[in-house]
Amino acid sequence: MPDATPQNSAQRLDAIKAEMAKACAIAGRKNNDVALIAVSKTRSADEIRPLLESGHRIFGENRVQEAAAKWPELRADYPDVELHLIGQLQSNKAEEAVALFDCIHSLDRMSLLEALARAVAKSGRSIPCFIQVNIGSEDQKGGCAIAELPALLAAAKEKGIKVCGLMCLPPADVEPAPYFALLAELAARQGIDQLSMGMSDDFATAIQLGATHIRIGTALFGPRA
Repeated sequence: MPDATPQNSAQRLDAIKAEMAKACAIAGRKNNDVALIAVSKTRSADEIRPLLESGHRIFGENRVQEAAAKWPELRADYPDVELHLIGQLQSNKAEEAVALFDCIHSLDRMSLLEALARAVAKSGRSIPCFIQVNIGSEDQKGGCAIAELPALLAAAKEKGIKVCGLMCLPPADVEPAPYFALLAELAARQGIDQLSMGMSDDFATAIQLGATHIRIGTALFGPRA
């Protein structure tokens, strides 16, 4: 997380971009190798607009219903927004998710894959997906088991769902680097080149270990009121 604590989201965005550039330089990567997803879950349209006005266009939401309530109006004003679903997705919300989002980061099971395939066929929209991997084998977290990843990838290919990358949430309160490195290894093994990993407290580490998408909420929007 940036050392300074700027007072508004536009200033925080500049500070985060500076930290991203530093991490990219350390890793020998280009700045545009990494996309910043501004995690706007639980944030109001009034909180989101300053970032839109500053030029940022990639946002992440956790819930279909919350996103559906606030983003249509925002997108009417900023039609080039790219909206990512980063939270768990219930199979019965697949059709709504395909209609609303441009990318889904939480494909993690066969039943959801089947629901997404039906929704994609019905809508005609092709939605790239990240497969969420339960990288720490935690019972309380979503994500497919590491051992089940090849089968889920094969099924996605068969059903015409584009898997663009892997996503993970490392266990809390431990060093995340080994988990980021493991996700990168799994992706390389499967010929996948995008990695959604790293949040406010560990995004620099994630970038150095190959993240192509980082998900930043608190460090960008500030503490919740």
